[in-house]
Amino acid sequence: MKAVILAAGKGTRMKELTDAVPKPMLKVQGKPVLEHILGGLIVAGLREFCIITGWRAEVIESHFGDGERLGVKISYMRQVVQDGTGKAPELSKDFVGTDDFLLTYGDILVKPETYQQMLKRFGEGRFSGLLTVTAGEDVTKGGLNFFDDQFCLKRLIEKPSAAQLDQLRAEGWLKPDQPVWYNAGIYIFRAVLFDFTAKLYKSPRGEYELTDAISAMAAAGHRIAGLEIKDRWVDVRDPEVLAALEKEAGSKRQRNG
Repeated sequence: MKAVILAAGKGTRMKELTDAVPKPMLKVQGKPVLEHILGGLIVAGLREFCIITGWRAEVIESHFGDGERLGVKISYMRQVVQDGTGKAPELSKDFVGTDDFLLTYGDILVKPETYQQMLKRFGEGRFSGLLTVTAGEDVTKGGLNFFDDQFCLKRLIEKPSAAQLDQLRAEGWLKPDQPVWYNAGIYIFRAVLFDFTAKLYKSPRGEYELTDAISAMAAAGHRIAGLEIKDRWVDVRDPEVLAALEKEAGSKRQRNG
């Protein structure tokens, strides 16, 4: 299986921290976030990578090169126009070919075991995709997911408003005794995904949304497996999260010292 990493954005919430480097190159415990991600994927057995770059692309490309230092193959595609997560994966179409591929954002940190669990779950059935979720996050900032009794995707709503959440409660979709599943931003897809990203229209937010393509896949009868990430999951979304990660690393060093 191949891997595609979306690392084109500047990360405006990081403010001046990303003036000179893209967000995935901000350091956590002495290494760029992107290097942590690659390391975990390598542990899971992946060896071919395509990194979608954009803002300060040369910083990523010069740091990782062709991947030889890590014992892997890395290629790059540049997203010139930042028009959403739905179109970014299409830049990897030639790289992917007809293979299955793992897709992740370049600012999501998980344990290497998570990638291994994803590969195992994807191999358990005839799935066209796999979507990871986590509980306890604010779904108004991401995707809200609903699953059937086999934990396959039934419905996905991107950044629901408070009014939408009230309606979902009234309709019985959201129940007080059940988890609220937040989209964790790491996926596996078959190449059929590109049939659906090609048909995307811009969302009300003016962007092409990957989640719209996933919803269309499910509506067309493609089975999308779900997988809960029970271990560590961190969206390195802002300076506060970055500072908390560094504080955590410092505490570990003190305990081990």
